[in-house]
Amino acid sequence: MDDKIFQKLKCEAREYVNGPLRKMSQRIEETGECGKDIWDELRARGYLNLTAPESLGGRGLPFSQYLEIIKLLSQSHGSVRVIVHVCNGIWRPLLPIVNDEQKERFVKPLIAGDVITTFTLTEPNSGSGADLKTTVRKDGSDYLVNGEKWMISFGDIADYFLLFARLEGTTGYDGTLALMVPRDTQGLEIRIMPGTMGQTGTGHAHLELKDARVPVANLLGEPGQGLIAALNGFLDPSRISVAMTCVGLAERALNLAIERANERVTFGKPLAKRQLIQSYIAEMATDIEAAKALCQNAGKLQDREALLPAQASMAKFYSVEMVKRVTDKALQIFGGIGYFKGSEIERIYRDARMQWFEEGTAETQKAVIAKHFFDKG
Repeated sequence: MDDKIFQKLKCEAREYVNGPLRKMSQRIEETGECGKDIWDELRARGYLNLTAPESLGGRGLPFSQYLEIIKLLSQSHGSVRVIVHVCNGIWRPLLPIVNDEQKERFVKPLIAGDVITTFTLTEPNSGSGADLKTTVRKDGSDYLVNGEKWMISFGDIADYFLLFARLEGTTGYDGTLALMVPRDTQGLEIRIMPGTMGQTGTGHAHLELKDARVPVANLLGEPGQGLIAALNGFLDPSRISVAMTCVGLAERALNLAIERANERVTFGKPLAKRQLIQSYIAEMATDIEAAKALCQNAGKLQDREALLPAQASMAKFYSVEMVKRVTDKALQIFGGIGYFKGSEIERIYRDARMQWFEEGTAETQKAVIAKHFFDKG
């Protein structure tokens, strides 16, 4: 995107975050819901199709530029960030495997924001990978799906579940497939899970599929392509996006901590004048810059289609550890008042904890990084 147009987009996003989204964040916290009206507003403002190709109705924003926008939006509310994050990434694993008819039926409406589609991989009794246990078997012109999925973001309002399963009798990557499962599918039961610690309103769902009947025409690609599409097409850029989310949250926490240190006076002296607080601020700012550099480098590599999984995992691993340290120090600067509900730093502290688990734990990231270097040797 032309730099002048991009700078205007950044300015608009910053004003939106610091204006309407502050009030919207309060409403989400109070109601515990992130309804379709919020999706509609984000869609109208053009935030749901930033990264998709222009040929499919998207805005064609390079990934490295998109990271600058997600960083800003992450400073509003966790659920708002998740909406933008999901919509700007979920088309990615579909594009290499769908046929022309499915591109018109599923991908373009998704990018346009006409339907809500959510990534449906995680299961209660398996990891998010080659040991998935949800199975399908052919029955005439349908697949019968059996299994469970849980912690599915926006399962409360999704129109389609981009569901990953395997053909009965297969193991590993063999036989894994991707299905578009409509919300009203016979045999699909959707139960809303309890509210989360942070990212209020994300509407996580627990799905039970008992001979759920899905048309074969909703199979995306071929059996055996499911996990390849899920992990290779979506996961690495998504990990970088989550990492940059941590940077955005940490920047907001730092700014709030600086404001608090300037305002709060103890024993006749502002906190900002105390050496310990100055040390905290210096450590926080340096930590943020290091994480940002990792994210920006990974984003540029993604633009060039030169990104390695280890580089995405490095950005995610370091950024999550960074946001832990920064939000801990920010809450310490606020003192006890920051622990009370209604305080923005309290919400940020809770929202930041979700990043521990999103797109893989720290242990998962370290395994990916280590594998890269041992394979090189």
